[in-house]
Amino acid sequence: QVQLVESGGGLVQAGGSLRLSCTASERIFNSGVAAWFRQAPGKEREFVAGISQSDITDYTDSVKGRFTISRDNAKNTVNLQMNSLKPEDTAVYYCAAVGAYYYNPPRRTHDYNYWGQGTQVTVSS
Repeated sequence: QVQLVESGGGLVQAGGSLRLSCTASERIFNSGVAAWFRQAPGKEREFVAGISQSDITDYTDSVKGRFTISRDNAKNTVNLQMNSLKPEDTAVYYCAAVGAYYYNPPRRTHDYNYWGQGTQVTVSS
């Protein structure tokens, strides 16, 4: 069973930056797809960014140009660099992974079978 552990969340002012990291207990990111989702209070969990085995990336429209997802296979880590943060980015951020081939990272939660515990990101105005 692959375990994912997120780190890097916290409190930041609007316009600031945070870098989230997700470390896997096994080598899955180089052969599978990794993604970040987020869930705000009272809302459904939503796709934020994903990266496939072929380094194809996808972002939800609201974060394009501000967030960057990257993968470090040697460290079994996937990162999410978040710049120009806005109060509406406030949520619990979850790392997800699936050990299957996808050309484009899927956006549905049920396409992923491994999840981290989540890390809180709070952006103050």
